[in-house]
Amino acid sequence: MKLEDLLRKRSGNACELSGATESLVVYEVPPVKNNGADSSILISEKCLNQIEKKEELDAAFWESVLPGSMWSEVPVVQVVSWRMLNRFRNESWASDALDMMYLDDENLEWAKATGDHTGDGEILFHKDSNGHILQNGDSVTLIKDLDVKGSTLNAKIGTAVRNIRLVHDNHEQIEGKIEGQAIVILTKYVKKQ
Repeated sequence: MKLEDLLRKRSGNACELSGATESLVVYEVPPVKNNGADSSILISEKCLNQIEKKEELDAAFWESVLPGSMWSEVPVVQVVSWRMLNRFRNESWASDALDMMYLDDENLEWAKATGDHTGDGEILFHKDSNGHILQNGDSVTLIKDLDVKGSTLNAKIGTAVRNIRLVHDNHEQIEGKIEGQAIVILTKYVKKQ
């Protein structure tokens, strides 16, 4: 039997975290201990995008979901629930749930393996001037005339910058080319096309 079929049978064709029945995908929980249903869960695309930090966390959504999924009898669901609760640990509902939750030593070690629990839970995205999330390869337009430091180049308002790259360690900067010259641009001066 295929992995997805096993997970659909185990979950009753529903997201193992939220109970949603639409847009379900298989998620291998890192680090993968072994291939198969013991290291994977069936989840909705919304859950997947927020787990993988591809979109902003929706606290109200997770507050309604995690207090139920943390009691799952499936260890891999418990591990993911523990990790997500830790992203919200500064909120009382998540802190209370973590105080009640129990993972055996092996599963707790697995849950801690990604280091997700050590940060403050905040996810910083590269956002344009309108608050839209930017991704590598996006095209943006300048919303202000910009003088490029160390150059005589003056980038005019409305200039298109294609195939941008996100600056890894600074969520307020992107890299792009204007007139063949690679420059760093502040995200507050661009809008996504």
